[in-house]
Amino acid sequence: MSAKLIYVMGPSGVGKDSLLNWLRSHVQTLQPKPALHFARRTITRAAGDATEDHEAIGQEDFAKLAQEGAFALHWQAHGLYYGVRRTEMTDRGGWVIVNGSRAYVQEARERCPGMTVLHFSAPENIVRQRLLSRQRETADQVEARVLRSRTAAVDIADGDLQIVNAGSLEESASTLCQLLQTHTGLQLVRPS
Repeated sequence: MSAKLIYVMGPSGVGKDSLLNWLRSHVQTLQPKPALHFARRTITRAAGDATEDHEAIGQEDFAKLAQEGAFALHWQAHGLYYGVRRTEMTDRGGWVIVNGSRAYVQEARERCPGMTVLHFSAPENIVRQRLLSRQRETADQVEARVLRSRTAAVDIADGDLQIVNAGSLEESASTLCQLLQTHTGLQLVRPS
């Protein structure tokens, strides 16, 4: 596993998935295409779930793969099991982005020395508003999630990157591209 790894994490409501989806689409339009691979996760979630392109798998099969060492990284969060297969993390001549978990970051750092952690955050009032607009949880559940995010914050270590997603998707995406371009050297921003 010699790929250069960017481990992305942040609490629900900070816009992490929206920004990663934007980045994935953006990278596809660039010529030449930058050497940036988005690791596909294996999740014990139904295949029809449209929140992300993932490999859907049952808990028994997941446990078997974990036991066999098929995953470079794997964790449990929100009642689901998540894994990133070793084949997704092999050196493809560039960088690999993994959508990770805050609770797993320390183990990920141990398993993948030298990885870059990219922290996504947003002001609490914006997170609250985004979570409420999803209409997946009650107001009390949203407040509990906001409080949990505050208490589960992960310290930013030397060499980590951070993006605060407080503006429009386009503004934050532009900032993300600049940040990643500076860190990786990949051409992600079109010259003006």
